[in-house]
Amino acid sequence: MRKKRKTTTTPATTPARDRSASSRVRERQERLRALDAQLRRMYPESKIALKHSSPWELLVAVMLSAQCTDKKVNEVTERLFTKYKTLESYCRATQEDFEQDIRQTGFFRTKAKHVLATARIVRDRYNSHVPCSMEELLTLPGVARKTANIILGTVCDKVEGIAVDTHVKRFAIRFDLTDHKDPVGIERDLMEIVPREHWYDITYRIIEYGRNIAPARPYDTSRDPLVVIYPPAGLIFRV
Repeated sequence: MRKKRKTTTTPATTPARDRSASSRVRERQERLRALDAQLRRMYPESKIALKHSSPWELLVAVMLSAQCTDKKVNEVTERLFTKYKTLESYCRATQEDFEQDIRQTGFFRTKAKHVLATARIVRDRYNSHVPCSMEELLTLPGVARKTANIILGTVCDKVEGIAVDTHVKRFAIRFDLTDHKDPVGIERDLMEIVPREHWYDITYRIIEYGRNIAPARPYDTSRDPLVVIYPPAGLIFRV
């Protein structure tokens, strides 16, 4: 008679690993608390820098901001929002004309395609109103969680996550606040250590810090008040 083979269940994580993970989260929470306290002293009035006068204009501006500075986007949208005053004007625009209108923001062909397609979807599917749910926003061409989080927090008064742009990504990796390099993984790690009431506004403090003090290149870290809190960050720049 064949012996019955024993089956064993191996836990996904051992108690020791669980304790180690919990300890790492607490360590990061404490570090983030100290870092953000300093950021609050440095940038008490930080807010979104993209200029807009409506939810639709903000959506366009955020879509154009991918791989482009907010300063350049504001220069482009100052002209763009004068030329295209209504959602319908975007729906009528040609791909070729719109590409030239946003050329200075980079990746203009893809951005033009996404903005114009999104305009038609917002008009036809959402009665010309920018949707206010994560699920609906993520169906729009060119809209990922960063853009959706900004729209939700700025014009919908909803906070469902943390907007991870290039500044936030670099900050999280430099100060060892994440185990990931992709925006989704970084956002997930930050949501675990940032109090929910700060999910929206911490992004803009980090952006100010990245713009004014910590670029993605070597700089004089002796003048960086955050490196004093976590010295290993002084060895990491471009990530």
